[in-house]
Amino acid sequence: MSKQLLLLALLASLQSSVFADEPADAKAPSVQAIKKVGGNVMAIAQNDPRLDVTLHLADQDVTDPILEHVAALENVAWLNLAGTKISDDGLAHLSDLKSLEKLHLEKTAVGDKGLKHLSGLKHLVYLNLYGTNVTDAGIDELAKLKSLRRVYLWQSKVTDSGIEKLQNALPEAQVVGAIKLTPVEPPKPEAEKKEPEKN
Repeated sequence: MSKQLLLLALLASLQSSVFADEPADAKAPSVQAIKKVGGNVMAIAQNDPRLDVTLHLADQDVTDPILEHVAALENVAWLNLAGTKISDDGLAHLSDLKSLEKLHLEKTAVGDKGLKHLSGLKHLVYLNLYGTNVTDAGIDELAKLKSLRRVYLWQSKVTDSGIEKLQNALPEAQVVGAIKLTPVEPPKPEAEKKEPEKN
């Protein structure tokens, strides 16, 4: 009898570790709505129940209404919306995600207006705005996010002076702007050394 109980306990332990990346509320309507469009919701790790929500590889169009479901989840730490069709207005749903640390918005139509909705995200350390419509006018909003440590602005509409202004406002952050490729002269072949002529 004790062998059976031990086997059942072992099986239960194995099952819980196999499905540890699935959040406790995996059947919740918000999780189901996110999965329905091809997104995913899972725990960051077995020992970290905070959520990683990814919609960048969804097989359907991801638009603003899905963000209502994201906002309904608790403990969202990472959110990937890269390449989706979300807008500035949709970001209003994210304003109460106080636990958010990483946010991918690259290759979306997000601009300066949307950044105002992020000002309350006090734990945000990573923000990717590559290929967005953000301009120098949005720098003041980004400067309010004092916890930021990495900001990506490459191929946005932020100028070099805007990047410098943000870097000055957030000295501990790494701000990545335009990648400037400087042409390099190929090395010139060294002149062949002539041996001295023998007399």
